[in-house]
Amino acid sequence: MRNMLFGLLLALQFLTRIPVPVACPWTPETRRWAVRAYPLIGLLIGSVLALVAVAMQNVPVPITALALLSLWVALSGGLHLDGVVDIADALGSNQPLARRWEIMKDPQIGSFGILALLFLLAWKGVLLWALLTYQAPLWWLLIVPALGRWGGVALLVLTPCAQQKGLAWSWQQSLSGKDVALALLPLAVIALLAPSLVVMMLMVMVFVVLMRWLMLRLFNGINGDMVGATIEGGELWLLILLWSWWPFVTVSPLGI
Repeated sequence: MRNMLFGLLLALQFLTRIPVPVACPWTPETRRWAVRAYPLIGLLIGSVLALVAVAMQNVPVPITALALLSLWVALSGGLHLDGVVDIADALGSNQPLARRWEIMKDPQIGSFGILALLFLLAWKGVLLWALLTYQAPLWWLLIVPALGRWGGVALLVLTPCAQQKGLAWSWQQSLSGKDVALALLPLAVIALLAPSLVVMMLMVMVFVVLMRWLMLRLFNGINGDMVGATIEGGELWLLILLWSWWPFVTVSPLGI
């Protein structure tokens, strides 16, 4: 129980900017529990977003969408956006593999990274705007951050690291497929109440398989940046799917 609690706090410290003034031990057991708690942290972030959306119901939709996007980025500290920027700069350089890895380690942001960041945030903001305009039930704000973080866990555990060093490799030494399954457990429980959530889970799995294939092909493995990019990309993927749903139906896909 003690390791479980430390793992939850470790995940909260790592994935958010919420102050947690506790020194959590960095052990294989706490790392395992931290990874299992990733979707729970996503549910927490989603809950905050949903509460803010409810509180801003009488505010113009574009302002609400921008406020939600700003809060979404602020809660995570932009941690995962850094991975998107680094990968975009590396791939945009059109350089050999060794040089791409050097570019990813460069703290400077290039033009491709800036473009990727701008387009990612623009698409997220517009999709938030559209979903709010459709008056879609706000459960999606809970599910999207949670499933996005589960996608990051799946990529981290199931894809070999390109180099035997770095934070991703350190985490990976303690993890197995069991941790991927346990991380999905909270969402599986929710799916018992809303079976159509299984469709969203399957769509995230498809996205993770695609990311895994691309990262192995383009980089011969993963690092922490690619885990972060998978979280951001998975969230965007789910928002696109949700947006494509509501214009053509009159009920929630989860039956809510």
